Amino acid sequence: MIKIGILGDIGSGKSIVAKSFGYPVFNADNEVVKIYKKNKICFIKLKKLLPKYIKTFPIDKTELTSAILSNKNNIKKITKVVHPIVRKKLNLFLLKNKKRKLVILDIPLLLENKIKIKDTILVFVEAKKSDILKRLSKRKSFNNRILKRLKEIQLPLDYKKRKSRYVIKNYHTKKFVRKSVKNLLKKIL
Repeated sequence: MIKIGILGDIGSGKSIVAKSFGYPVFNADNEVVKIYKKNKICFIKLKKLLPKYIKTFPIDKTELTSAILSNKNNIKKITKVVHPIVRKKLNLFLLKNKKRKLVILDIPLLLENKIKIKDTILVFVEAKKSDILKRLSKRKSFNNRILKRLKEIQLPLDYKKRKSRYVIKNYHTKKFVRKSVKNLLKKIL
């Protein structure tokens, strides 16, 4: 099985690129949303760590936002609880898809959390700052202060780009991105 890890800035279009491959995608952001909605053990652990902020189940995003904005160390506490659960879900995904020729790993903190699985081909998604800001401003949950906190826990983009074997430029249309992905697949397969 070939594993492709998608890297890039927040709002660069990693998920769009991941879907363009046409193979099974593990989307860590979607898994985190499910964890907050359904995982009572995660809720209990977070409530114990952050009782001033985490009060309701399913976990309310506004409570998480308040916790993150009040103290920059809270994001580290949250990730210490959530990421082991995400890692288990990733392992289940890989097991379920072990006979597939290729899988895509859309995991924003792939390198930061040392989730990089051996022999994963890294692909960096590059986008213009103006396009990133447009995409982010369309998100309901967009908050500049949260964005700043998230960037604090991420490795520099130039480092991620250097670590990547390939770069896909998400400067143009979805059609252009699909064509770039198709060309990349020819090289990989």
